[in-house]
Amino acid sequence: MKKIFKLILNTIPRPILIRLSIVVRPLLAFMLKGSRFTDPIDGKSFSMFLPYGYGNQRNNVLSPSTLSLERHRLLWLYLQNETDFFTSTTKKKVLHFAPEQEFYKRFKKQSNIDYTTTDLLSPLADVKADICNLPFEDNTYDIIFCNHVLEHIPDDTKAMQELYRVLKPGGMGIFQIPQELDRATTFADDSITDQKERAKIFGQYDHVRIYGRDYFDKLRSIGFKVVEEDYTAKLSPELVEKYCLAKGEIIPVCFK
Repeated sequence: MKKIFKLILNTIPRPILIRLSIVVRPLLAFMLKGSRFTDPIDGKSFSMFLPYGYGNQRNNVLSPSTLSLERHRLLWLYLQNETDFFTSTTKKKVLHFAPEQEFYKRFKKQSNIDYTTTDLLSPLADVKADICNLPFEDNTYDIIFCNHVLEHIPDDTKAMQELYRVLKPGGMGIFQIPQELDRATTFADDSITDQKERAKIFGQYDHVRIYGRDYFDKLRSIGFKVVEEDYTAKLSPELVEKYCLAKGEIIPVCFK
């Protein structure tokens, strides 16, 4: 199964994968019903989660029902338990880059947010836009989600500046990235052009860097106040295992 999933991820373009996954998801959820692992996004439980990874495959990480990964489930729990994102009675303007389908329909249904999605390629995007040149006014959004996007962007400094520009003063942004916390500085090497080699080194063929601990300071240099939220440390080991989370993953919560 791991080899099949790896082949699919590395050969089928992302927009097509999104459309195919919508069709396949109900079948996977039915076949893998159980009680060992639970997806906190929809509350459904399974005997196993699916493997995932463009390079090295990780076991029990992809939820059969929502297709969420560790980072998605962690973010959902954080928003649910530590913020008023789902409960606020004041309507907030939300901008979501490269919207994840496990969030998309749920966020769309929320009456307490004015929800806009954006991306260059995603079929789920309301606005087709370049993150380095956004068509939005300054200080527009109360909340911005931009998760696992910046590692694809050659000029991530310009992208961060645009995120800061369109976020309202006092607003919150969550900008998750794949990160090696034992790496002090971010690594990039444009001379590596072979897709298989890039997947091996960067974790995915279309990533342009591996972020280290200096990612947080780079966000601060743009102007953000950054909270390095180690949210799995606030959960019991039993829940970390049950929800199939990545222990020690940091959520970058950014404020303007």
